[in-house]
Amino acid sequence: MPEPTSTVAGVVTVATAAASTSVLTAFGVPLGLRVDLLIAGFAGALVAIILLNSVPSSGDTWLELMRTTGRRMAVAFASSITAGYTTPLALLAANVPEALLLSMAFLVGACAQRVLASFAERYFPMPLPPPAGKAGGTP
Repeated sequence: MPEPTSTVAGVVTVATAAASTSVLTAFGVPLGLRVDLLIAGFAGALVAIILLNSVPSSGDTWLELMRTTGRRMAVAFASSITAGYTTPLALLAANVPEALLLSMAFLVGACAQRVLASFAERYFPMPLPPPAGKAGGTP
């Protein structure tokens, strides 16, 4: 009689590994970020950058194009991280079914740029420039 090639425990292990979601780790520490939410948030950030022009270009020189590219990459990174961390919380707060998780991550990634900008303006205001009429120095 031939020996079976797979046991029940092996099949259960493979099925469990396939059904679980992958979580990112950095230096062996789990970050709690699901990869599918990051990708959906990144796609939403790209749509907001490309179609809504949320990070406009500031010039035509090579230096300005490199600065704009760096800003766009930073905004896409921040939006995808925001979507990865806040989408499960938004899903619970809005009381929507689990099937809408990826579409919520897409929307959070697309809207995160405006929300983060308003948060930064509110809690970290820019300093006011000095008045134009007064010159510095001693009399």
